[in-house]
Amino acid sequence: MTHPAISRLRRLWRDVHLWIGVGLLVLLVPLGVSGAMLVWHDGLEQLLHPKRFAVSDIGPMRPASAYLAASREALVDRASVSQIRLPQDGRGPVLVTARINGQRLKPAERPQSLTVWLDPATARVLDVANTRNELINIMHRLHGSLLITTPGLGRKIVGWMGWAMTLSCLTGLWLWWPRNGKVLNGMRWRRTPSIFNNLHHMVGFWMLAPLLVVSLTGVYISFPETGRALFGVGERAAGPPPPRPVPAAPLVSQATDIDRAVAVASAAQPGLELISISLPSQERAPAWRLQFTAPGSDAPAIVLVADSDGQVLKPRAGSGGGATSDGLSPIMRKIHDAQKTPLIWQILVFLTGVAPLLLGISGTWMWLQRQFRRRKVA
Repeated sequence: MTHPAISRLRRLWRDVHLWIGVGLLVLLVPLGVSGAMLVWHDGLEQLLHPKRFAVSDIGPMRPASAYLAASREALVDRASVSQIRLPQDGRGPVLVTARINGQRLKPAERPQSLTVWLDPATARVLDVANTRNELINIMHRLHGSLLITTPGLGRKIVGWMGWAMTLSCLTGLWLWWPRNGKVLNGMRWRRTPSIFNNLHHMVGFWMLAPLLVVSLTGVYISFPETGRALFGVGERAAGPPPPRPVPAAPLVSQATDIDRAVAVASAAQPGLELISISLPSQERAPAWRLQFTAPGSDAPAIVLVADSDGQVLKPRAGSGGGATSDGLSPIMRKIHDAQKTPLIWQILVFLTGVAPLLLGISGTWMWLQRQFRRRKVA
């Protein structure tokens, strides 16, 4: 390729890189910062709401019926319990989710719920709250859908932002690459006299690989059908995926006692740790749904217990609701969220969330400097 052709191509990549960085800065920065905060969302929630995690260290865990009774007493008639999540590794509170009663839902609108925090050893109520408008949940909705309420639209925009960030990384690598081929010299801090230029080059180069990984896993999460087809995993659906159905309300009263459901399910999965208990809902064949840890798998083992007679219906390994039909989606989400991963990867994912902010500020300053020089020459 001739020198003039390389120069034209370089100008083209610079323009693409510039307009992605400046034009999408208002979207990429909130996505990155919210993702950085969510890497350690458990620790952040403990910092913001310490009383919810003030559990005692005395005694073994109580039966599931004790947690159900304590949460119902705290909720009175405000909400109906739908799920009980038990602490893993013997740490943290018991989390009880309850659907608020009397809601008039619009089509495809998700019901709101209350959360009850319980002491595992005593079943003492630590707190009751609607977390929808708390910081952690706002960050989840911002990162997952940019707070857009139209079903599916926000997630698609987030997915396209992942493609934009991928293209920005690739064009940035092209622009970073030293023209004389001396790559080691390009890694120096004093590559240019400008602090902002050096900051842009250094952050862009050292965060390139993890930023690409986080961006592409985010694209997979946003467009799972396309991702499965690309990697050849799971079953390809005919047409767009159907909208996620609104879950049915929990039964007011159950025919099978919760402790019996736990005993029956535990007998079907001996030796596994119980994760959560979902109460029967108002559907044709209501059933208890219990999740257990599955050794060697990120997806839990699920046991369904019929509410009518307390018998096991069908134990299976799933991903928490049958939303995915492949084993790659949980891995992609684990990499993207950095949950239950080595500390070094958590730090890197946190830095990929901060990187768009630093790159956006330094890149905008570089652009303004270039505009100033052009006007000065003119």
